[in-house]
Amino acid sequence: MKILVVTNLFHPDRGGGASVFSDMCYGLVERGHDVTVFSTYPYYPEWQNKSGAKAWRTATETINGVRVVRFGVYIPTNPSKFIPRVMFELSFTLSLMRSLFYFRRYDAVMVYCPVLSSVLYGAIRRIFYREPMWLNVQDIPADAAAAAGISKNRFANRLSQMAQKFLFNRAVLWSSIAPKMIQRLSELRTRNQPIHLVPNFLNTSMAEVIAAHAPKINRPVSQPIKLLYGGNIGKKQGLLEFCKQLSKSKLAFQFTIHGNGGEAPSLKQWVEASGDSRFRFGEFLDEAGFVNALFESDLFVITEKSGAGASFIPSKLIPCMATGTPVLCVCDPDGPLGTEVGQYGLGVTSHWNELDEMLDRLTELSDDQQRYRQLQQNAIERSEAYRRDPVIDFVERELTLLTHKK
Repeated sequence: MKILVVTNLFHPDRGGGASVFSDMCYGLVERGHDVTVFSTYPYYPEWQNKSGAKAWRTATETINGVRVVRFGVYIPTNPSKFIPRVMFELSFTLSLMRSLFYFRRYDAVMVYCPVLSSVLYGAIRRIFYREPMWLNVQDIPADAAAAAGISKNRFANRLSQMAQKFLFNRAVLWSSIAPKMIQRLSELRTRNQPIHLVPNFLNTSMAEVIAAHAPKINRPVSQPIKLLYGGNIGKKQGLLEFCKQLSKSKLAFQFTIHGNGGEAPSLKQWVEASGDSRFRFGEFLDEAGFVNALFESDLFVITEKSGAGASFIPSKLIPCMATGTPVLCVCDPDGPLGTEVGQYGLGVTSHWNELDEMLDRLTELSDDQQRYRQLQQNAIERSEAYRRDPVIDFVERELTLLTHKK
């Protein structure tokens, strides 16, 4: 099959699902398919032009058998603000529009949706070429933007919701990465499209790094307890608010933060100004560094602002499970993350208005080594649901069926 994948994130970008999107394409090539990717130049999570490419230049390269066409975009200096974010999204769609004149048709188009601009391009492309379009929803953008406070205007939020629903329904097949997200998507569809659960998975290169480490199950909780955060630092995480609350406690901990993103400068400035030696801030880690940090930590911290609903689930949860690292989650308990962690006993969960109780539970966990070992074991066992090959095999089968229905 000739498959086109549209995504704003691809190797060598890290975070935000980039490694999973890339590895999915590599897996399809391994199975004999011709895969082309339309993406941006590397920019994430730093929100910086890491390639030095000119704004509207296009370039083509081949990575692990995948033909990658890079399209220049506008990269905002403050991606946490609404107008710059809209400009970024529109610039990606406009830049992609040039490809309509390549006059190359594909058997199927898979659009990854962390951003709505990719879906807009896919919908326009479907008008021109009538290719079957598969929408893979990683984030539900309008929901996430409203919950994170990127968009505070009610009219703009309502308009975004309408645009999102219209564009999503241009696809003939949907998939998403968590049951709660599928439930939310079912409320948006108007054409009774199939919605498949296609979870993200542990990508090959990170799995190899993890396999090189000795298991850490049965290792006791450190004193003081070691907390780790690694990944994107944006509005929807609310990590700065969490740190401010955590700093008020007398809990003995060491919280190491490695990340980048729109809100990273503010968080770094706060850590430096606080004078609280329990907090440490470092740069975004590569895969090997991230895995090493996971093996050295007791709990991995994941924060989601309240009200995010079913809009996303962090992909960094997967390497946590694979290393046997329990998680400390501050989120809505009935959202995708809270449901996953609570249902499978992957760590300690807390709502934002229950942080005092969470600190008490952390203290209890430090003294209950048997419970901590059980959380480690639960994480390892649940990681089996996120293996690479079964997911790619399923996607290949569904793509084949999709092309036969066109």
